[in-house]
Amino acid sequence: MVYRDFQGIKLSGLGFGAMRLPVIDGDDSNIDKPKAFEMVDKAMSEGINYYDTAWGYHNGNSEIVMGEALAKYPRESFYIATKFPGYDLSNMSKVKEIFEKQLEKTGMEYFDFYLFHNVCEMNINQYLDPKFGIFDYLMEQKKNGRIKHLGFSCHGEMETLKRFIDAYGEHMEFCQIQLNYLDWKFQDAKAKVDLLNEKGIPVWVMEPLRGGKLAKLDDKFENELKELRPDEAIPAWAFRFLQSTKGVTMVLSGMSNMQQLEDNIKTFKEDKPLNEKEMAALMSVVDRILERKSIPCTACHYCVSHCPQGLDIPHLISLYNEHFITIEGGGFDFIAPMALSAIPDEKRPASCLHCHSCEQVCPQQIKISDMMSDFVSEIG
Repeated sequence: MVYRDFQGIKLSGLGFGAMRLPVIDGDDSNIDKPKAFEMVDKAMSEGINYYDTAWGYHNGNSEIVMGEALAKYPRESFYIATKFPGYDLSNMSKVKEIFEKQLEKTGMEYFDFYLFHNVCEMNINQYLDPKFGIFDYLMEQKKNGRIKHLGFSCHGEMETLKRFIDAYGEHMEFCQIQLNYLDWKFQDAKAKVDLLNEKGIPVWVMEPLRGGKLAKLDDKFENELKELRPDEAIPAWAFRFLQSTKGVTMVLSGMSNMQQLEDNIKTFKEDKPLNEKEMAALMSVVDRILERKSIPCTACHYCVSHCPQGLDIPHLISLYNEHFITIEGGGFDFIAPMALSAIPDEKRPASCLHCHSCEQVCPQQIKISDMMSDFVSEIG
């Protein structure tokens, strides 16, 4: 197992994500405990020492099962992370109640790592509002030793990330973002990584395989990559990309079975960063995936100035692309609906008048009105 230094702590390069534990009969709330315990035992025996759970994972049962799975091990032999569930605005006034319950559910006296969960457009104002006392309470728990390291996860856009860092950045010890070679360009994760590196905030990675999407590519793309690394499995390319990315300290993987765990452990037995030629080949694959599967908006904003409703069309197109790339092959999209929920009703796709004024000035000749209708029928 490769390890990364974090403030003098030796963290395993691979973290055990507990959002996709094995379940019984497809019921996400019904975790298969024997299989989950077996996976944790395997992870511990192979040197994985970071375990990431959250209040809402597996309908609230992930924290319980992970606490039970780790209870047999000396407390100093692992690091456990969980999060304050600000993705649900009804929780904002309950930080003390929820934190105490999380300690009870996991059976822990303290959390090694604790995060503001899912900072995004929907909740940034509430997270920053002192009347809820979230920041003050968590800082108090850190002072009291019940939180060893405080950070945040962010699915929001760049401006939201900047707002949170401007407010609390000096107190944030790490930031967890969605980072993989597809989102390096698609979600402009590169800009987020650059910002975090500039601020000296270590990067924690979630969705390294984009929900499994990058575990299998089209045959043409797989063959191109295998020519460069014949013995490298396709999922491993996603992890090698992250091993090549400055600032990345922790890579979380939500593994659902023993085979996935064993494959990932094999990958993380060594660092094998991509060389310049390999990185160029991987980015070429990304360009062709995005070219084929997304609307080619360049965000020139000509359309916006000609929209009588004042819709931010480039932003809506980016959410449309996010949705359809994510659901391809059966993936579950929460980012686009979440982002749409933060937009006023009168600025959502349903407000499009289908007047085609925007299309008359679009250099890419995008059928914007058709896209808006499609988006409404798909999401609402």
